[in-house]
Amino acid sequence: MGKTIVITGAGSGFGALAARALADAGHTVYAAMRDTAGRNASRVAEAEAYAAEHQVDLRTVELDVLSQESADAAVARVLSEAGALDVVVHNAGHMVTGPTEAFTPEELAAVYDTNVLGTQRVNRAALPHLRAQEHGLVLWIGSTSTRGGTPPYLAPYFAAKAAMDALAVSYAAELARFGIETTIVVPGAFTSGTNHFATGGHPAEQAVLPAYEERYAGLMDQVAQRLAALAPADAPASLVADAIVEVVDTPPGERPFRVHVDPANDGSEEVSRVADRIRAEFLTRIGLDDLLAPHGATA
Repeated sequence: MGKTIVITGAGSGFGALAARALADAGHTVYAAMRDTAGRNASRVAEAEAYAAEHQVDLRTVELDVLSQESADAAVARVLSEAGALDVVVHNAGHMVTGPTEAFTPEELAAVYDTNVLGTQRVNRAALPHLRAQEHGLVLWIGSTSTRGGTPPYLAPYFAAKAAMDALAVSYAAELARFGIETTIVVPGAFTSGTNHFATGGHPAEQAVLPAYEERYAGLMDQVAQRLAALAPADAPASLVADAIVEVVDTPPGERPFRVHVDPANDGSEEVSRVADRIRAEFLTRIGLDDLLAPHGATA
């Protein structure tokens, strides 16, 4: 049975691919993005054209994860139009590249605001409904950088993704008794098929850059090239969308807690396997093993 799904940051990259794949799988999908009447108007038109051409239920909704008012309005619109909300996909994110010292605290906070606090705003809008119906799925798009290989010059993004992962893990236990499931999909470094690297931000303060360029000349280009070389040529970003569809289509109560999509195999899956086992063992030791799976998952 088709589900009603909201996916944030769905104008491009993983989000757009997942929105289309989920719609193709028979779900009602709201591709959420900000400034739908302005700079993202063309992406709204592309989604509408895709829906018409493929005869699928792909819609768009204005949602700026930096605004609680916008998140509230988006969820309210979905519930009003579709009469349901079954799955929330936290995909919106922003990458910045450069020497960590060069970023001001305010710039780091801005990355955290999008990648971490944005999920909290959407949760505060959506979870009252999911809790009331006592079923649903919160699906987080993480990053192998949380526990795998971490090349330099990406620290603000990596730190924010690690914070988001920690938030997702805690939410999983806190939502289990409401029958709400959690899955963390963990993509590796896909250097093509997304716009992370192309649209990534850079530090506004330039004063310290020459010192780093002297010792680390061309480092970011080297990182991008070497990450691209690690991944097999036949590993498109659509693999992440396929993994999301598979999770959504898995029967309630059987969905995995974490799914890695990492053609380069940077080690994250191995470390996460240990970390997730330790989490399960610890909750069991303190008598909270019932929080390891949603209660009475249905629909």
